Amino acid sequence: MKKLKRLAALGTAAVLAAGVLTGCGGGKADTTAPAPDSSADAAAAGDTAAAGDAASVEKIDLVFSHINAETHTWHKMAVKFKELIEEKSGGNITVTIYPNNQLGSEIETVQSAIAGMGDCDIVLTGESMQTYVEELGIIGMPYAITSDEHMEAVLNGEVGAELDSLMLSAGLRNLGAVRRGPRNITSNKEIHSPDDLQGFIIRTPESSMTMAAFNAMGAKPTPMAFSEIFTSLQQGVIHGQENPLANIFDASLYEVQDYVIETEHLRAWVYMAISEARFSSFSPAAQAMIQECATEAINYEHELFLEEEASLKSTLEEKGMTFIEVDQAPFKEKAVAGVLEVLTDRQKAIYEKMVAADPAAQ
Repeated sequence: MKKLKRLAALGTAAVLAAGVLTGCGGGKADTTAPAPDSSADAAAAGDTAAAGDAASVEKIDLVFSHINAETHTWHKMAVKFKELIEEKSGGNITVTIYPNNQLGSEIETVQSAIAGMGDCDIVLTGESMQTYVEELGIIGMPYAITSDEHMEAVLNGEVGAELDSLMLSAGLRNLGAVRRGPRNITSNKEIHSPDDLQGFIIRTPESSMTMAAFNAMGAKPTPMAFSEIFTSLQQGVIHGQENPLANIFDASLYEVQDYVIETEHLRAWVYMAISEARFSSFSPAAQAMIQECATEAINYEHELFLEEEASLKSTLEEKGMTFIEVDQAPFKEKAVAGVLEVLTDRQKAIYEKMVAADPAAQ
């Protein structure tokens, strides 16, 4: 089991950036190939040192951690990144991939990346970043994004630039956004309205907004690590959970859940992010190469995602799950009202910009 090293030697700056630092657990690494996306500073660095010039790149060992199985498109993205960077750097930059929470939960690996000690360098993270900067929790605002076009407008506009800056202030550099499918509820009973969620124990990520949304709908949100969902459902600790279809399939939740409730309560993304402490220590050529390969890998993942998303519903139906189409309006009304009560003024300001960016409303 790989252990995070040198935690006792963390400096005051790292502690202030990360909060309470905890080590990543360990596991057997996936040492097969690549993954994702983009950054303005690294692109600018390419003007002074060609990204494709392997001879100008120093020796770097990168550790890439994510929470999903090897069958998930996120893992395939990580493999693509590994393949690209190792080829373009002539082997000077190597990547070791740890899927399936092998290095710990998302929060633990994010803490490690912020610390910048090299035990965990690249992570996939989203609204959980509110642990460090509260505004970043807005990524998890239910029903804030209404379509794929709306998401693109947000990510490529004023809000996207603002969130990038907030990520950097937390100690992580955004290499690019990885789009996710809409999140739906799964259960072992039919759910047609928020009234059917009364007393329903549902696993959620560690997101105050998601928890507030389900509280407002009458459910009992219970945050836990993604890796604990299957066993908790199997043992009846929780009644259901909510995730995109890809995660429902990859975690084999069809074995312990009968229904997918099409609430589509959250359309969001995660960032492929790298430790800023580590990234800033690399040469301009290495920075440019990492950014270039990340962008290419994220684009690769998005194509895979679109292909899989089109067939996931029928695949889960073949596995025995029943999809229930619901009127999303009452779910949205309760969820949004509940979350607005807990948003800070700064979060509300970003939320209003997100809503205003919807092309359908212009």
